[in-house]
This record gives sequence, C-alpha cells and structure tokens, in this order.
Amino acid sequence: MTPTSTPTPTSSSTSRTTTRPRPRGAGTSRAGTARRVYALIIGLVVLALAVIASVMFGSRTTSFGDVMDVLSGTADPYVATVVESRYPRTALGLLAGLCLAVAGTLMQGVTRNPLADPGLLGINAGASASIVAATAFLGASGRSDTMWWALPGALLAGLLVHAIGSAGASTSLVRLVLAGAVLSAVLMAFIQAVTLSRPKVFDSYRYWVVGALGGRDFDVFLSVLPFAVVGFCVAVLLAPGLNALALGDESAASLGANPLLVRAGGLFSATLLSAAATAAVGPIAFVGLAVPHIVRALVGVDFRLQVAFSAIAGPALLLLADVVGRIVLRPQELMVGVVTAFVGAPALLMAVRRMKGNA
Repeated sequence: MTPTSTPTPTSSSTSRTTTRPRPRGAGTSRAGTARRVYALIIGLVVLALAVIASVMFGSRTTSFGDVMDVLSGTADPYVATVVESRYPRTALGLLAGLCLAVAGTLMQGVTRNPLADPGLLGINAGASASIVAATAFLGASGRSDTMWWALPGALLAGLLVHAIGSAGASTSLVRLVLAGAVLSAVLMAFIQAVTLSRPKVFDSYRYWVVGALGGRDFDVFLSVLPFAVVGFCVAVLLAPGLNALALGDESAASLGANPLLVRAGGLFSATLLSAAATAAVGPIAFVGLAVPHIVRALVGVDFRLQVAFSAIAGPALLLLADVVGRIVLRPQELMVGVVTAFVGAPALLMAVRRMKGNA
C-alpha cells in the first residue's frame, strides 16, 4: 500500500481563508463620526436647556410648570406676563449668538488667524461711533433709533476696512488687520471726544456699549433678521471654499476655488453677521473668539461642520451667559457682555497657549 499524500493548500484557498486587513484610518473615521454625532446631540440638548432657562429665570424665577401653563394658555395673567416678557431677549440671544459665532469662524478661516474675531474689522467701533454721532448731532434717542444707526455704521466700517485691505492687486491680510486697528483707534478717539464733552450722550451711550439682551422687543429682532439670514446663507455656501483656502491660495486655486472670491465673500458675510448682532444687542466680546475654538476641538477643521456647530454653540453660550447675569445679582442684572468677557478670557489664554506650540 502506498501512503496517502496530504494535499497541500492552493493559493486560491489560502486567499479565501486569509482575513483581509482593515483599511488604514477606517476605525479613526468611524470614531470621528461618532464623536461628531455625540457633539451634535449634546449641543442641541444644551441649546434646548439654555432656551428653557432663559424663559424660566430672571428677577422672578418661574418653574417649568409655569412655562408650560403659559404655552397652553392656562397660566395666571401675572405669570404669563413675566414669562412672555422674556421671549424677545431669548430670541435675540439665539440670533446674536449665531451671528457672532459664525462671524468669528469666518474671520479665523479667512485670515488664518486663530485669534481673529469680528472686532478685527472695526465693526464694533463703527457701530459705536455711528450711535454717538446720531445721538449728539441728530437727536437720536431710544433703543430703536440706536439700532437703526448702529447697523449702517457697522456695515460702513467693515466695508471701509475691506476696501483698504484690498487696495492693492490682492487682499493683504496684514493690511486688513492694520486697517481694522487704525480705524478702530480713530473711531474710539472720536467717541471719547464726543462723550466726554456731552454728558447726556455719554449717559445714553454707556448703556448700549456694554452689550445686553434685555430691554429689546421683537421689532429689533425682525429688523436685523434679514441681514443675519443673508450672512448665514453666504457662510454656508463659502464653507467648502474655506476648506480649500486653509491649504493656501495656490492649493485652493488648483482645487477649483477662487481665493479672492472666497476671502471677499467671507469678509462680507462676517460683516453682515457682526453688524446685525452689534446693532441689535450692542458690542458683545469674546463670543466670536471663544466659540470657534470650542467647535474646532469637537468637530475638527472642516469649515462645513464648524459653521453648522457654531450656529448651535454660539446661541447656547450667549443664552447661558445671560441667565448667569440675571441670577448672580438678583434682583438686579449683570450685563451679558460682562459675563461673556469673563468666559472668553480663559478661552483667549487657551488659544494663545495652543498657538505657542504651533508657532
């Protein structure tokens, strides 16, 4: 008898039994997607809680049941009046937070500067100077008048800075920043000269310049809403171009993007958004600086995601800051611009710390 030979496996059978290696980066991609989904869910939950807290808390605290009774029409008239008086400031907080956060994201993307914020274009100074001039020389008074004067002043300042920055063959980021700094310094000198020489103007101006959500009605919200909608739509359309622009002008052009058009559109959108927010609630600092850093740490460097998440994180941060301002000095209120400054200062320090490692 001859021994039976053991068949040797062929190459085809070996290839069928060998486990295919997982593509490199597949696990990382799934983890990144899951993290973004979790961040989106958490952001929406925080935003919903911020809206509820903004309606509930104030000089007189109401319960969640009171809010539900007001919505159903069965609440006590006094409670209904208290709750409904908080609707305009909540709506303005949502709109202004979105505008400032998205404008900050655009500014940091266009200038490629992680410390850029809407104030870089001199928008706050332009709005302030316009209000002071209208109050001193044209007799403007009241929040509605100041809002209508702040809006063109903010827009003109942003457009003037952009015109100076693009005076050459192409838009110079250094020239843009310098133009914003110079214009802001000149306008602030004008503001100081007028307010110091006219005490009544100073009394009217000092309540607006801190930044607050209270004391406004839905007319202010509806007046600036079209500017905010146009600015946000432009930001959404420009997000893919900002991704290409982050690689440099030459790389962006090779990918089919127009660097000049993307940069000009980003500055135009940031100007509209910042002007709308500043005219409605006054100059509120650090929201446009802090939120893009928070969002970038959660979703990465994709500007499509940054714009979308900034539209959630910005309103949540501003509303929570407003709620804190109502609680800490109850029955009085601390202006939301003061609270955001305390929140934004640590964000600025963290940004500088991160820049030190990437210099």
